Amino acid sequence: MNKQWWKESVVYQIYPRSFMDSNGDGIGDLKGIISRLDYLQGLGIDVIWLSPVYKSPNDDNGYDISDYQDIMSDFGNMSDWEELLDGIHKRGMKMIMDLVVNHSSDEHAWFMESRKSKDNPYRDYYIWRPGKDGKEPNNWGSFFSGSAWKYDETTDEYFLHIFSQKQPDLNWENPKLRTEVYDMMKWWLDKGIDGFRMDVINFISKEEGLPDGEISPGNKYGDGSSHFMNGPRIHEFLQEMNKEVLSKYDIMSVGEMPGSNPETARLYTDSDRKEVNMLFQFEHVDLDSGPGGKWNLKPLDLVDLKRNLTKWQEALETVGWNSLYFCNHDQPRVVSRFGNDQEYRVQSAKMLATIIHMMKGTPYVYQGEEIGMTNVPFATIDDYRDIETLNFYKEKIAENVPVENIMRSIYVKGRDNARTPMQWDDSDHGGFTEGTPWIKVNPNYKEINVKNALENQDSVYHYYRNLIKLRKDHEIIVYGKYQLLNENHPEIFAYTREYNGQTLLTVCNFYGGTPSFEVPAGLKQLPYNRLLGNYEWHASDTFDNFELKPYEAQVFLFEK
Repeated sequence: MNKQWWKESVVYQIYPRSFMDSNGDGIGDLKGIISRLDYLQGLGIDVIWLSPVYKSPNDDNGYDISDYQDIMSDFGNMSDWEELLDGIHKRGMKMIMDLVVNHSSDEHAWFMESRKSKDNPYRDYYIWRPGKDGKEPNNWGSFFSGSAWKYDETTDEYFLHIFSQKQPDLNWENPKLRTEVYDMMKWWLDKGIDGFRMDVINFISKEEGLPDGEISPGNKYGDGSSHFMNGPRIHEFLQEMNKEVLSKYDIMSVGEMPGSNPETARLYTDSDRKEVNMLFQFEHVDLDSGPGGKWNLKPLDLVDLKRNLTKWQEALETVGWNSLYFCNHDQPRVVSRFGNDQEYRVQSAKMLATIIHMMKGTPYVYQGEEIGMTNVPFATIDDYRDIETLNFYKEKIAENVPVENIMRSIYVKGRDNARTPMQWDDSDHGGFTEGTPWIKVNPNYKEINVKNALENQDSVYHYYRNLIKLRKDHEIIVYGKYQLLNENHPEIFAYTREYNGQTLLTVCNFYGGTPSFEVPAGLKQLPYNRLLGNYEWHASDTFDNFELKPYEAQVFLFEK
């Protein structure tokens, strides 16, 4: 068994803009995070993943970087950042930074040089092409609506931007660009950070010739993803990055890799191949999307979810490593999405956490998830801030889609669901700021907040705290072999883990019914401990079949 500290860790993602504001300007900042480090230490967190705090014009909330070695003034300055890192390390925690190198900001010095002339030394740091028949070089659409190309009249050419027009894609075919990126990574690692979360890192290798993508019915632009996701040189680039940078430090690396499947994941995360430690895949969070993509809503089928998560558990059992998550800054709140955020908010938030945290892999907690924060249905589009949401709204209005249909999709899937401010207490704006917040606070902050959660021993927070502690106390939760039970049961998600003669049994009722769970015959006569649950457990001498309450979760440990 290849044991590593990052396999035994629990990671907490901070979205700085929405975490804690220290100076009353309505924007979360580094000093705000520093003021809440004791809270994170109390939760039991091992690693803090800090979403981008680099200098940025903020077109895509910091994922458009204009200087990779400076701090955005909204968040503070480099001495604040150094104080934060020091505070994290002094509390026995680690910090990883977001590495955003598929694209930069169009205000980065490299791009400002690149666009000046076709023979500028920085021209090939980006992907420029002449137009074709008076139009874009190919038919690719941007993830943020419209074409993935923008015309620049200075040189009469187009540049590629898979995301926003202010996020031109970097040209990884250029070895000079790659060296600049590796030098920048070493600069941060030498300052003491403990690793990177790599934004859409499997997009950096584009297929030669940039062929047109397939146009789905009803779409104006082609889907170019098969020509840039998991591209032809991606493994070469990641192995080079590992050799030049990652291998020289005791750090963790996690790649955000949309479009990955278990086969490609094994290649990316096999320790013998020397690429990255683990990756974020998106199959399980796309199961409630219809054929038209994320905004095309469809209900989640539990059997689909079980089969998908099980596929990933089994594929990376002996090679590679899983990242375990439901929530991040791009996903809606899981208790609203897959749980019941009304009558059974507390129970279903705990149940969903149990499913993820008892699996094999490294769990990620997104800010507010640990207190059961929910989606927010803002009254009008004017209350939204996310570029993806605003562009989707504009595009659909132009297509004469009814406003109520557009808003229904935004309520369920919009990224601002995850970006409303952290709810610290029941004071104005949830204690996030003394000013006017950059985006409104969810109106339910009077009830759902950290202060209430800390005071109530039965809260979602204390349940997360126990889940995290169990992982530290029981190696079986980190390293045990996973096996799904009752694959086709439409309501129950149950599985076992096996390790060193022990068996861990996790039983979760995914819905509001009261199904019966049939205990596997081999476990019925064994001595057991009930480790955790979101309802009381009345132990008896024999462990037998039992009826589950709505959204019930129970975890048992058996000794052979």
